[in-house]
Amino acid sequence: MSKAAESHDETYAAFREAVNMAPGELEKWLDSEESRSVGWSDGAKKESAKGAESVGHHQGRRIVEIKHTKKADLTDEDYADMRKVVGYVKRHLAQGGPGEDMKTSRWRYSLMNWGHDPLKD
Repeated sequence: MSKAAESHDETYAAFREAVNMAPGELEKWLDSEESRSVGWSDGAKKESAKGAESVGHHQGRRIVEIKHTKKADLTDEDYADMRKVVGYVKRHLAQGGPGEDMKTSRWRYSLMNWGHDPLKD
């Protein structure tokens, strides 16, 4: 197995572990007001069919695309985005989240935009 293929396999496994929301569940979440209420803009919000959106919201839509793609059809760009998702989820989980009201916290909502619901852990 080549180093690239091995790296892709590791990325794929880490992504599947980090993203614990199903595509339909994530799509429904991304359509909610709560989802759009959190997130950071990289200076100029990304443009989508629904107008300007945060970086995390945009990435959530990418996660849905990736999860609908067969592993054999994933591109290097897909794997780069998958690594970005894994890194974000790991960093955010390491912060630990709020002690109270986790269910409605901005911390949880932000993670959910990136495909991870910490209440499922």
